[in-house]
Amino acid sequence: MFKKLLKKLLIVVSMWALGGVAFAQDATPDELVRKSTTEVLGMLKADKELAAGDPAKVEKLANEKILPYFNFQRMTQLAVGRSWREATDSQKTALIDEFRRLLVRTYSASLSQFKNQNIDVKPLKLTPSDTEVVVKTLIAQPGAQSIPIDYSMEKTKDGWKVFDVLIDGVSLVTNYRSSFSTEIKNSGIDGLVKSLADRNAKNAAKK
Repeated sequence: MFKKLLKKLLIVVSMWALGGVAFAQDATPDELVRKSTTEVLGMLKADKELAAGDPAKVEKLANEKILPYFNFQRMTQLAVGRSWREATDSQKTALIDEFRRLLVRTYSASLSQFKNQNIDVKPLKLTPSDTEVVVKTLIAQPGAQSIPIDYSMEKTKDGWKVFDVLIDGVSLVTNYRSSFSTEIKNSGIDGLVKSLADRNAKNAAKK
């Protein structure tokens, strides 16, 4: 069930994660989502190979346009949970890298599923003192029930970045925390790194 939700999430990510860096540094979170959605929809309509999930184009897009808008370090830290404090610097780096690859690979495989979804970004009440907010969106799908997706975002020196996503109330990082915790309990931090690396290698071979 969660895999289906994750695919829907990553389709949504593809729809809004392409705003310009300069704009992203100055924009409010909801403005960033709204403006970038328009740009990405235009790109998908203009480039049939991209919309069809061309591996080279999708991977290039993901690495150049998605990574800057997500705080993968914090996402990984939240997903690993308490064990993060026990990890060495090299283990933390490896965990972040493999977790990022996992999400980007899944995103790349999901992009071709984009059809005619529309996203409604709800207005956000933002105060000057806010450093963390939740941007609420609703994904409208022809002939299907709309999907509520909420983005937890934090203010950084480089603009607002996503550190968690809730799909129908299900947290991305919390979901991974359960499986990561089991892996660490059975095989330690290095075991989790190896498990993620093996999964990424298998995904790469399929591509």
